[in-house]
Amino acid sequence: MNSLSLISVICIVASISVLLRKNVPEYSLIINIATGLLVITYLISNFLPIFNHIRDLINTAKISEKYYSILFKSLGICFLSQFASDSCKDAGEESLASKVEMVGKIAILTIALPLFEEVTKTALEFIGVK
Repeated sequence: MNSLSLISVICIVASISVLLRKNVPEYSLIINIATGLLVITYLISNFLPIFNHIRDLINTAKISEKYYSILFKSLGICFLSQFASDSCKDAGEESLASKVEMVGKIAILTIALPLFEEVTKTALEFIGVK
């Protein structure tokens, strides 16, 4: 399935979801979540070569494996928290959606903390502070 086909399917599902929302909102939500899972599956399967290429570039540049790990963990958290937030918004739970986004941001900050420490150490070495 190419991107244009996927976009077409999403538009059709969105139309069906709007029609169902009036009479049976539960089915509308289920259809939206199932479509979201389909999209995530598509993205993961089709963008795996891109992730491998980025990993190869990082290895060629001889950058530490922990930075590669931080990058892709953060990217995964971004995708999952956005999906969860959008699902909450579809269910009419705006406050839960904002909390999911906050949890995602804090999780990324926690994962990236070693990177921030490394950047701080490097900056302090450049300015001569030990």
